[in-house]
Amino acid sequence: MSNRLQYESSPYLQQHANNPVDWYPWGDEAFERAAREHKPVLVSIGYSACHWCHVMEHESFEDPGVAAFMNEHFVNIKVDREEHPDVDHLYMDALQAMTGSGGWPLNMFVTPDRKPFYGGTYFPPEQRYGRSSWRQLLEALRQAWLEKPEEIRLQSEQMLQHLRQASQVAAATGAEEELSLALVDTIADNLLQQADKEDGGFGPAPKFPATGSIRYLLEYWHYHRERQPERAAAALEQALLSLDKMIAGGIYDQVGGGFARYATDREWLVPHFEKMLYDNALLVILLCDAYRLTGNPVYGEVIRETIAFCYRELGFADTGGFWCALDADSEGEEGKFYTWTIEEWQAITPGIHPAVAQYFGVTEAGNWEGTNILNQAVPATVVMETFSLTPDEWHVLLQQAKEVLYASRSCRERPGTDDKQLLSWNALMNIALVEASLALDDAGYLDDAGKHMAWMLKHFKREDSSLAHVFKDGIARIAGKLDDYAYLVKALCRLATVDGATQWLQEAEELMRYTDRYFLQEDNRFYYFSSSVQSDILVRKTELYDDATPSANAVMMENLWLMGNLYENGGWTARSEAMLYAMKQTVMRYPGSFARWAVFLQQYQVGLMQLVIAGPAAQQALIAWNKAYVPEVAAVAVAEDYASLPAAKGKFKPGFDYYYLCSGMSCLPPVTTQEAVIALLEKRRTGGR
Repeated sequence: MSNRLQYESSPYLQQHANNPVDWYPWGDEAFERAAREHKPVLVSIGYSACHWCHVMEHESFEDPGVAAFMNEHFVNIKVDREEHPDVDHLYMDALQAMTGSGGWPLNMFVTPDRKPFYGGTYFPPEQRYGRSSWRQLLEALRQAWLEKPEEIRLQSEQMLQHLRQASQVAAATGAEEELSLALVDTIADNLLQQADKEDGGFGPAPKFPATGSIRYLLEYWHYHRERQPERAAAALEQALLSLDKMIAGGIYDQVGGGFARYATDREWLVPHFEKMLYDNALLVILLCDAYRLTGNPVYGEVIRETIAFCYRELGFADTGGFWCALDADSEGEEGKFYTWTIEEWQAITPGIHPAVAQYFGVTEAGNWEGTNILNQAVPATVVMETFSLTPDEWHVLLQQAKEVLYASRSCRERPGTDDKQLLSWNALMNIALVEASLALDDAGYLDDAGKHMAWMLKHFKREDSSLAHVFKDGIARIAGKLDDYAYLVKALCRLATVDGATQWLQEAEELMRYTDRYFLQEDNRFYYFSSSVQSDILVRKTELYDDATPSANAVMMENLWLMGNLYENGGWTARSEAMLYAMKQTVMRYPGSFARWAVFLQQYQVGLMQLVIAGPAAQQALIAWNKAYVPEVAAVAVAEDYASLPAAKGKFKPGFDYYYLCSGMSCLPPVTTQEAVIALLEKRRTGGR
């Protein structure tokens, strides 16, 4: 018998629609019932690609006896954390305060007025792993609710006060001295100290891609290789080692392209097999930087394969936008779709050269739970030498093998697809397409980015300039969060600086003003994650650290600087600097957790600039300019007198093309060639800020 979740569009909620638990979706109805019946509320949070969420569902939420107890004594709410990230943030903060750790499924018990009093993650059906069983926990909490109401009330009030106080502690403001080269060097040193110099990445297992930290090291080498050759060489080596190890490991799908969420081991062999849109977008952006800096053709190939995966399996070819994720599980087993038993491999080996088995590390024993996770186990040079193959012969054999493997794998039961579309993640993918167009000199990606941007604005933007957070089944729902606004503005600005279409900047300015009105904190420095029009969140949190995606406040800092200079809005640029200075000591100490701030800090220290190209051939000049890798300079092109963009006002001269290099709101005298701009930049760098 179906419950209320049958009417929800979230694939994660739909997965629970036939549970015997009387689930409610997030909303007032459940809390109103809890207040009437004086019952505690279970808020159970997860997402569709979460392996342990599935495990707990099968073990406990599908159990009729457990469900009957939950239905009788609790009001039960199921939340898709991707639809309601602010709800997830609130109760995850509470869980970490209670236990010192977090994760999903997140099971938080709250009062009818939404205040948390007890929480945990996965609970087994029987007592094991040193944990109470789910049924034991429910019984204990039911008894406490009846016998210790005052204790629960006080505990929930204290937790609420803690959460409110924590939301206001934005950062440790440092002294207002200039951002020095010593600070930039210290951040690089701190990242290198955390680095795994054998297997890449940072810290022990589990290992996440850490794209922000790797980007900082790449840019450190780009900016400081002459000033600090030894440190810069170490930064480049670590950045490229991390990328190379991920590409060679099981975290990268060697057959179908695309990256899994993270690796459970140090060597990047065993992934948590879910594939998320945001990870792939961020890794494409990073690989584009690495490709432009090194020219390594492997990076170009992986960029194309990853985008092809997103086009093919995350909905772009079907809808014009991108879906969220592919599940880790199929046929009830994690990774079954992607792994190969020796029997499965041998069934297709007549079409595959034995060199491929050596390359991918396929053995009878397997490398994970009796199966084989394909990875680049043996270097291609060794394989070619062993089997007397030329590079061209090996390339043909490998590509043919990938086609056979992909065709065979396609006949398996596919992992589930979370086919909702989130604005923030789509905006990240839009940036990835723009960066790929530059790195690979492929106008097709830029054309796709323009179409995709038009799709986002059509489906997510409302008449009052607000944004929706999620789109599915033709309906945009749920108020946009700060990352929706921050990432979309970033994508609009990046697209404008590459395709030259200034209407994207007009859209960005409108969204910036909306964000200031409804998200800005009372002290006018940082932004809340949820808007002031929402009424369903007890505490409006200020998110500053990088989670799986970049800090939305850090991205807003970047947006404020660029848009402030392009629109000559001193309030925006001043706020950008205030945010950076407030965070700089924290960033220096914990760069891995605040990597997006660190990247901007380094660019700011080098000297962020704007380039206005004005003239009848400005668009062609912009295309030529963007072939260079100058991440600290944002370029715009105007082929007419464009008065609505203050930075370009009065710079157009009929019959001539001029380059105006600007710092803040003042510009150097115009020059007429790209080479002259590069010379100005070099002169400025050698002369210091």
